[in-house]
Amino acid sequence: MDASLAPRHPVFCTVVPPHLLDRAARSRDARRADLAQRTLERDSLLRTRRRVTTVRAVAPALGAPVPDGPERTLYDAHHLTRLPGKKVRGEGDPAGEDVTVNRAYAGLGATYELFLKAFGRRSMDDSGLPLDATVHYGEEYNNAFWDGRQMVFGDGDGDLFLDFTVAVDVIGHELAHGVTQYTANLEYYGQSGALNESMSDVFGSLIKQYTLEQTAQEADWLIGAGLLGPSVTGVALRSMKAPGTAYDDDELGKDPQPATMDDYVETRRDNGGVHINSGIPNHAFYIVATELGGKAWERAGQVWYDTLTGGRLTPDADFRDFARLSAAAAVARYGDGGAEHRALQKAWSAVGVPLVG
Repeated sequence: MDASLAPRHPVFCTVVPPHLLDRAARSRDARRADLAQRTLERDSLLRTRRRVTTVRAVAPALGAPVPDGPERTLYDAHHLTRLPGKKVRGEGDPAGEDVTVNRAYAGLGATYELFLKAFGRRSMDDSGLPLDATVHYGEEYNNAFWDGRQMVFGDGDGDLFLDFTVAVDVIGHELAHGVTQYTANLEYYGQSGALNESMSDVFGSLIKQYTLEQTAQEADWLIGAGLLGPSVTGVALRSMKAPGTAYDDDELGKDPQPATMDDYVETRRDNGGVHINSGIPNHAFYIVATELGGKAWERAGQVWYDTLTGGRLTPDADFRDFARLSAAAAVARYGDGGAEHRALQKAWSAVGVPLVG
């Protein structure tokens, strides 16, 4: 079967992990607990629907030109949960009064631009797939997600979380799940699932750095900075520089992400800890990027992109598989014994994932 026609079984991917919402749902504050519980229940329902739905990638018509720019369509759910909602902005339309729509439109464009300019990729499927997104989903919905077809953003409750379009890396994170879906299609469980989540954090961070014109040294390496509400003690959802330090809140608990395999978390929750153990490959990427310096998407990001899209990364790959293939990708592009290969060796050794043996 032509790969472009191969059936895909996309996962339901949220940016806020369930373990964080679980803690909020046990809050002594009745309103906070209720809103967190409602988000968890909505996520569980949508996740179940994803498991029984097959999305088939549609091949472009023979001879049809692949657009060089994004094809964005923004919808407004008007606080309901029926998707996609009412169309409020199309590609090329001027900005309106709704800042949430404008931020989502800009974030979709920034994501498209990074993948095109840095890696030569035209949208998530590399064939100009339209970028659809819905804003104002549900009532005070505390999450954002990629459902296999489109992006969806909640407004947050203003307490734990703010509007989910405020962080461009969150927009990039969810769209990057689409890139993974159309390439390695990493299974969303255990280490392959943690790699899936890490790919989205990596490219989400790169999109933010690209938008802000930052070098690896200038970047904050935080995922979702500015998203946490005024009641939360913390700076972001995750830290790639220092996993486990993004938040430490009386009710939400402490960021549980490990930085190395010494602290790997064995759990059946959260699909085997996909949002937790992703801290390990996240930290490996941070080390590679800062060792190489400069703009992280140019060399470190290129190696990660080559590994994800090279055709050798299997859906059930674990951390060691990815480490080995990333080293091979660096050698293929930059040669053996160069700075890129040395940075990879240092990074994977530092997080406890050997390249050999």
